[in-house]
Amino acid sequence: MKLSTTLSASGNPKDTVALAHDLDAAGIDALWVAEVYSFDAVSILGYLAARTERTQLGTGIAALYSRTPTLTAMTAAGLDAVSDGRFVLGLGSSGPQVIEGWHGVRYDHPIERTREIVEICRSVWRREPLVHDGTYYRIPLPAGEGTGLGKPLKLINRPERADIPIYVAALGKRNLQLTAEIADGWMPHLFHPDRAEVWSADLEAGFARRPDTLGPLEIVADVSVAIGDGAEEALAHARQRAALYVGGMGAKGSNFYNDLFRRYGYAEQAETIQDLYLGGRREEAEAAVPDDFLAATTLVGDEGQVRERIEAYGAAGVTCLDLDLVGPDPVATFDTLRGWTT
Repeated sequence: MKLSTTLSASGNPKDTVALAHDLDAAGIDALWVAEVYSFDAVSILGYLAARTERTQLGTGIAALYSRTPTLTAMTAAGLDAVSDGRFVLGLGSSGPQVIEGWHGVRYDHPIERTREIVEICRSVWRREPLVHDGTYYRIPLPAGEGTGLGKPLKLINRPERADIPIYVAALGKRNLQLTAEIADGWMPHLFHPDRAEVWSADLEAGFARRPDTLGPLEIVADVSVAIGDGAEEALAHARQRAALYVGGMGAKGSNFYNDLFRRYGYAEQAETIQDLYLGGRREEAEAAVPDDFLAATTLVGDEGQVRERIEAYGAAGVTCLDLDLVGPDPVATFDTLRGWTT
């Protein structure tokens, strides 16, 4: 099983890159850079490309709405070039709070837009004259919508690869079906390995339409880690994160993570966490996160407990664990886990 970590979006970039350099030297498989309402991921990834040698580097995630599809393709090709073919384009729709509240862009039709953006990116990387007549993106812009002077262009540079991997962060049923159909990887958040059956029907529906050229779908699941000492800190961090997403990432009726929690069988807890969190009672919301959920979705405990959870993730189809390295020595923690996953 591969191991990765998502680097902090809020810290000092130089400290972040120093940690990335050490993890790269230790043999971590991938490093992801989040992009929320923070520093952009692209500048950090360019810095990382110069300071690392072997690990994959990816956006975890780049929001669909924050760049034009063509700029997304150009950016991915540029990062792949400066990293010598180590880049992974992680895409996701984010949510209305960020897209409309930070970018000032309407949040609409994320699934259809994802399909079109993936098509455009792959066309750009193949250096085809770009012509895309989609529902949401029309390139070149038709004469009736612009000056009429636009013409099909192709990327000037020759990309490092024409098949840069595309991973999609998906939770909803239709979005997951699309991901299984067209993406190289899937990045689920709050993945519960013991209840992975909630995903099965949608994965199979997408796989039925998946072209053979794509190969198997990679699955990257995020987990908090503490081996031996540090269990309390790691569980507290996981509890805070679960409460934030289940309770605070969206209004009532428009929170994808709350919907997922209900699908896992935690309907009553999902409602309680959301009511408390949206009511400003965050500590109580965190306390309402079920202990059995935390035990199942973290790598916390002694060697036997952690190994058992690693096996559970593998049995659920996960190919890469994205480690939330909470403790004081993340490189040492990674080294220990590497020994248990190879």
